[in-house]
Amino acid sequence: MSFLIGENMVCGYGGADILHDCTIAVEPGEIAVVVGPNGAGKSTAMKAMFGMLTLREGRVLLENEDISNLKPQQRVLKGMGFVPQTQNVFTSMTVEENLEMGAFIRSDDIVQTMQQVYALFPALYEKRQQPAGELSGGQRQQVAVGRALMTRPQLLMLDEPTAGVSPIVMDELFDRIIEIAQTGIAILMVEQNAKQSLNIADRGYVLVQGRNAHTDTGAALLANPEVRRAFLGG
Repeated sequence: MSFLIGENMVCGYGGADILHDCTIAVEPGEIAVVVGPNGAGKSTAMKAMFGMLTLREGRVLLENEDISNLKPQQRVLKGMGFVPQTQNVFTSMTVEENLEMGAFIRSDDIVQTMQQVYALFPALYEKRQQPAGELSGGQRQQVAVGRALMTRPQLLMLDEPTAGVSPIVMDELFDRIIEIAQTGIAILMVEQNAKQSLNIADRGYVLVQGRNAHTDTGAALLANPEVRRAFLGG
């Protein structure tokens, strides 16, 4: 049984189903990447697993416990961290205040965790007293990831973490994501940059029209002629 699994998920918006019998899982220390064309249901799957959408069928299990009916804030208390694609920082607050906000569920000393975030993202330490709204897009993403890490999650869910950033910044973010996974945290990531994200993925899921089209290791999906032709530009 997987550490986290969204099993046979059926859900959507209003009366329309976007996901159809979709299954996605991730293990501790593993990077699992969900890719596919626009409208495939990638972000919908992520939101369903975090409790932002109600499943019509299927279930979400965390360490064998059915958490399908828990609200997102209850899932955070269970060790799940979520970084949305947009509006993921408090722009008027400083970098340090954003990180402090991330530790809202904790009553212990957060200094060591904050130091770990600054070690992971040195640029944030230099700009810790600056409002997050003044940062570049890539630095804002670092703040958003850092804030999620302040809860000391067992699982980090990232919805399009490299959207709108330059290739250099994307490579840096992916390097940091690898470092985070190496600490034992499970990483579940939705990405538009399929080729680059599958390069760092232990496990990959290709969704098409809300269904699992291909599931394999990142390397195997990159080498799969059908996947290359349909989703990776040949």
